[in-house]
Amino acid sequence: MEINHFALGPEIEEKRKSWLLTGAIVGAVIVIFYYQDSSDEHWTRPETFLDVDTKPSTSLITETTKVDVAGPTSSAKPASPWTGLKQHHPVQPIINLPPGKPYYIAPKIQHDFSKKERADITRSQQNRRAAVKEAFEHAWSGYKKHAWLKDEVSPISGNSRNSFGGLAATLIDSLDSLWILGMREEFAAAVKVAEGIDFTKPEQETVSLFEYTIRYLGGLLGAYEISERKYSILLDKAVEIGDMLYAAFDTANRMPRTHFEWKEALLGNEMRAEESIMVAEPGSLSLEFTTLSRLTKDGKYHDAIQRVANQFQKAQNTTKLPGMWPVFANARASSFSECPALEPFSTLYSILKIRKSDLEISSSAMSDSLYEYLPKQHLLMNGATSQYIDMYEDTISPIKTKLLFRPMTNNDADILFSGTYHIRDGKGTLEPMVQHLGCFAGGMLALGARILQNEEDLGTARKLTDGCIWAYNHTQSGVMPEVFHITPCTDDSCKWDEKHWHSAVKTYLEDKVDEPNSVHDRIMSKISDSRLVEGFTKIDSSEYILRPEAIESVFYLYRITGDSIYLGKAWDMFSAIRKITYTDIANAAVKDVTLEKPEKTDRMESFWLAETLKYFYLIFSDPRVVSLDEYVL
Repeated sequence: MEINHFALGPEIEEKRKSWLLTGAIVGAVIVIFYYQDSSDEHWTRPETFLDVDTKPSTSLITETTKVDVAGPTSSAKPASPWTGLKQHHPVQPIINLPPGKPYYIAPKIQHDFSKKERADITRSQQNRRAAVKEAFEHAWSGYKKHAWLKDEVSPISGNSRNSFGGLAATLIDSLDSLWILGMREEFAAAVKVAEGIDFTKPEQETVSLFEYTIRYLGGLLGAYEISERKYSILLDKAVEIGDMLYAAFDTANRMPRTHFEWKEALLGNEMRAEESIMVAEPGSLSLEFTTLSRLTKDGKYHDAIQRVANQFQKAQNTTKLPGMWPVFANARASSFSECPALEPFSTLYSILKIRKSDLEISSSAMSDSLYEYLPKQHLLMNGATSQYIDMYEDTISPIKTKLLFRPMTNNDADILFSGTYHIRDGKGTLEPMVQHLGCFAGGMLALGARILQNEEDLGTARKLTDGCIWAYNHTQSGVMPEVFHITPCTDDSCKWDEKHWHSAVKTYLEDKVDEPNSVHDRIMSKISDSRLVEGFTKIDSSEYILRPEAIESVFYLYRITGDSIYLGKAWDMFSAIRKITYTDIANAAVKDVTLEKPEKTDRMESFWLAETLKYFYLIFSDPRVVSLDEYVL
């Protein structure tokens, strides 16, 4: 999940502003145009709008009418070995973007900040904004000095690593951040470097379709859009990648090969969808591929992800938890009914004690962005179809009833977390396992609440976001762990019960038949040794790897509600993260956030610059900078 931006044209914005003054004419409905992009979070611009009486499509998209997209495109399409590669399973006709020009009708997404509020924010948050930019410049400088053109810098040793094909992932992923932070000379220099990279020849013979899409394709498209389409080479390079990755969809059922053997495909060998996949992999590609079709007028990219979306929608209400998909699925059979206990995940199944007949359902790791993309793709389609918002509505109900829970805390905090739902022998149970990755859910629900005008869901979004803030505030370092278990409330009163907490901790004690101490002593020892704050029952993974999900939701809640309390919360989070991750070179992941001064690890993933620091910078900026009424992040 990173940042992809899609701008509202100035002439449309002027019309929207005039409509704000005459809202009664259109029933007080404000027309907003989105053209959002990807996971990494880059952007695309809405071109125009249709008459408000035009009705959107409501079913699976199968239209074949070619859509006319205005605006400049790239120069001549560069030659590529992937251009014109013969398909083993060609599709006819192509599912182009829905007929007509995309539009979207919705209430205003972002809080209506007054002129005085904007001025106060710009002035009062100046030092915080400068501190974030300084942190970005420090990490960017370390990457340039020690790992230029490599995927990542090693922030302790000064070495480099190539985790995503060796094609400068940090550089490409961070392009739009450079632009937003005003580092225009650095941006131009980085674009020039990107021009010389051959993205069709990664170092690894097998690449992750998901990672390649969000970091490279999304990075290039976002940079192209945020820079007002002035750098056509960025789109040229995106097309190179799009043509290469399109070959991964050339399977019998058009479900993509998520671990893509690109050399085999280039040799003309047939691709087969895997029998074991994580659903986030094929389910988190729509923003980038749809954007590429819009910009190039080539419908094949949209066709590729639309066929995947249609299969997800077809299966959505037939799973063992209707509305949601299991974390693992059989892509080759388009099956979401049982765990495909086959490689490459059989070892993972063994660790998690998952049987073939079991289902694990979660909105966190391995499935998170599948759900996140639904409301964002709806905005990107500008209301031309209701397919994605229908899928979102179908999934949000079981999320709220089966996955969300209130934890028992010693201060009776009115907060929520998202857990994992297990179905075994036909029975479902909630595991109160919380993941930092799941912190995106607050922002997702807030965005969905604005789209659907659902104030109740906005309240739920607040509680989810406040839950992650609470978790940040309840470690010695001030940063939330990667994964932990916590005690759920047993009744509506949710009063603190120390005996119940101890009983919950007991369930995670390792069996020690020769342990001389009493069970109570072992519980107290576990609490002390693991530094468990009251309510926490187990720290599964105490690391922090510079993730953005928590600040992402804090940003969304601030921009949507206008509640200034989130500014202070964001600053506390940034200060804590900066304190424990800073190195002489950049910023590093840490091993154990339950310690005041955790040991660092020699890793800085590209999303630190591409997402985390970008959200911190934007929350302290004038709300008109990357407004949620003009962009989808």
